[in-house]
Amino acid sequence: MYLVTGTAGFIGYHVAHRLLDRGETVVGLDNVNTYYDVRLKEARITQLAGRTGYTFHRLDLADRAGLEAVFKSARPRRVIHLAAQAGVRYSLENPHAYVDSNLVGFMNILEACRHHSVEHLAYASSSSVYGANTRMPFSIHHNVDHPLSLYAATKKANELMAHTYSHLFKLPTTGLRFFTVYGPWGRPDMALFIFTRAILEGQPIPLFNQGRMRRDFTYIDDIAEGVIRIADRTATGNPDWNSDHPDPGSSRAPYRIYNIGNNSPVEVMHLIQVLQDALGRKAELNLLPMQPGDVPATWADIDDLARDIDFKPATSIETGVKRFVEWYREFYSVS
Repeated sequence: MYLVTGTAGFIGYHVAHRLLDRGETVVGLDNVNTYYDVRLKEARITQLAGRTGYTFHRLDLADRAGLEAVFKSARPRRVIHLAAQAGVRYSLENPHAYVDSNLVGFMNILEACRHHSVEHLAYASSSSVYGANTRMPFSIHHNVDHPLSLYAATKKANELMAHTYSHLFKLPTTGLRFFTVYGPWGRPDMALFIFTRAILEGQPIPLFNQGRMRRDFTYIDDIAEGVIRIADRTATGNPDWNSDHPDPGSSRAPYRIYNIGNNSPVEVMHLIQVLQDALGRKAELNLLPMQPGDVPATWADIDDLARDIDFKPATSIETGVKRFVEWYREFYSVS
C-alpha cells in the first residue's frame, strides 16, 4: 500500500493515477491550499475519487495528530511525499508558508515513517537546490550549498533531514530533484501554463533575463514513471562511500538522491515557438531582467538514474507541448 502526499497537486495526481493503473491501493493526502486556483485541484481530486483502491484525506501535514491517525489506520508500506509549498517567486512574498509546509510538514512525515516502520520514503526535492552552481550538467555528486531562494533552501534542508533519519533510524530515503515539470493538469504558475494563457488571451508573455533562459523541461509522464520506479527500489547504503571524500549523492546510510530531468535543455524562445505552432497563434513578448532567486539555465545529469533504475525521460518538447495544449483547450473549453 502506498501513501502519496500532494495528490491534489500536479505530480502527486499523476503518480497516484499511475499506481492505481497497475492495481495498487493508494491513500492520498492534500490540504488543498489556495496557492493557485483551487478549482483545478478539486478537479484532480474528482478524477481520482472514482478510482478503485483510492482513499483521500483532506489534511495539512502540519497537523501532526491527524497525520499520525492516517498512518496508524492505513499502515503504508511505502510513502511518496510530493506535497510542498512550491514556487521560487512566492517564497520571496510568503516565506512562512515554506517553513510550515516544507520544514514542519516534512518533519512530521519523517517521524510518521520512522514510527510506523515504512519500508521506503521517496520525497520531492528540486533542481532549485543547485542554486549558484554553474557547472553543467548538474550532478547529484556536486556540492549544493548555495541556494538562491528560500524555496531551494527548504528543499536542501529536506535532503539533510532525510539523511539524518536514514543515519539514526535506518529509514531508507530517496530524494528526487525534479527539473521543470510540465504537461496536462500542470500548475498555473509554471511557464508553459502562463505562456499558453497569455497567447490565447492576446496578452504579452513576460520573459525574464531578456528571454535568454534554458530549462531542462521534463514531461509529467516521465516524471511519474521515474518516481514510481525509484519508490519501488528501496534505498541502500553505498559501501564505497568515503568520509574523507564524501559523495553528496549517497551515504553509508540507506540514503540516495537522484535527478529526474530530460537531460536536454531547451531555450525558452524555442519553447515559445513550439507553443505558437501548437496553438496556431503568435506570441507577444515582454523582455524583462533576471528575477531575484532565479537561475539562467538548468540541465540534469541523469547517469545515476539510468544506471540504477534503467530509465531515462525521453518525451520531446514538441510531443509534450502538443499534449498540454490539447488538455488545456479541453479543460478550459477554448478553441
